[in-house]
Amino acid sequence: MSARPAALSVTDYADRARAALGREAWDWLEGGAGQERTLAANRAALDQVSVVPRVLADVAACDSGGLLLGRPARLPVAVAPVAYQRLFHPDGESAAARAAAAAGIPFVVSTLTSTPLAQLAATGAELWFQLYWPKDEALLLRLVRGAEEAGCRALVLTVDVPFMGRRLRDVRHGFALPQGVRAALLDNPGAGAAHRRTAHASAVAAHTAEVFSASVGWPDLARLRRVTDLPLVVKGVLDPGDAVRAAEAGAAAVVVSNHGGRQLDGAVPSAVALPAVVRRLRAAGAEHCQVFADSGVRSGSDVLAMLALGASGVLLGRPLVWGLAAGGEAGCADVLRLLGEEFRHAMALAGCPDLAAVAGLRTAADACSCGGRPW
Repeated sequence: MSARPAALSVTDYADRARAALGREAWDWLEGGAGQERTLAANRAALDQVSVVPRVLADVAACDSGGLLLGRPARLPVAVAPVAYQRLFHPDGESAAARAAAAAGIPFVVSTLTSTPLAQLAATGAELWFQLYWPKDEALLLRLVRGAEEAGCRALVLTVDVPFMGRRLRDVRHGFALPQGVRAALLDNPGAGAAHRRTAHASAVAAHTAEVFSASVGWPDLARLRRVTDLPLVVKGVLDPGDAVRAAEAGAAAVVVSNHGGRQLDGAVPSAVALPAVVRRLRAAGAEHCQVFADSGVRSGSDVLAMLALGASGVLLGRPLVWGLAAGGEAGCADVLRLLGEEFRHAMALAGCPDLAAVAGLRTAADACSCGGRPW
């Protein structure tokens, strides 16, 4: 039997992951909400971003390193929070976190991690903790204190999930978690609504509605800011006014995100919303608040595009899980290797020796808007 060809791009791992996973797990990972218009629009928006390369720059050695929340990272990338990663590989989040540690980038742990925080801390990865707001206030404090005790460097509050979006692929399957996969920070083994299969319903959505609050408001954000000294990242922002309000409440960063097309179907693509968010924060004098972005990123060129649109960094979700499903830690590591190679190659061809130069790139939309004159 001939050896499998080497992956030449991040997207090569999508087919490998599809082959490795059953239909339900693949659809749970890849699916979006409703008719999946926003899922498709995220990709379409990034495909339409064109940067204007600079020339005669010394790009013999491009430096892709930068600062995320004031700490160095070898790429302007963090691993996005993805729930229940043991659904895709027995090593789950541990394998992905080890790969992130080796790549020198942060790993964002989901509240719905299927691996305990202590095990993830042992990988040596820089951990950020993603928080869904529980109905149980005692559980909220336990999660925050657990993140602090595990050495997490930031708290990432997801604000775009008052209820889980209606993900029709999961509903059609009657999707439920297998008994061997559980929310390690929430459930007793084998218990909970996430495991109860019901026809024409998502057990994961039922579990989310049972455990997490739909009543979180701006006063709660301020209250959270008072109970922890961890830098606070507000994830799921699309409206510029919301971004400014988050910064005024003490957020160290916002993530421009539509949850990968998995929440409101018809929401604006992240790449479309991003420039206005950056402009409004700058106009408000909120330079302390970094702007990250996610949703639709599939390559190093996409990372370059998001940074040219104003992001300080990018969160990478589904592609890393493709690597996990296809090859565990080695697959994750190869995805991050390819992403880094693609990004540095794109930097060089765009005439950018470092991230400051990437931030100074113009897009075709910028160039064409200068006094109405074509560029």
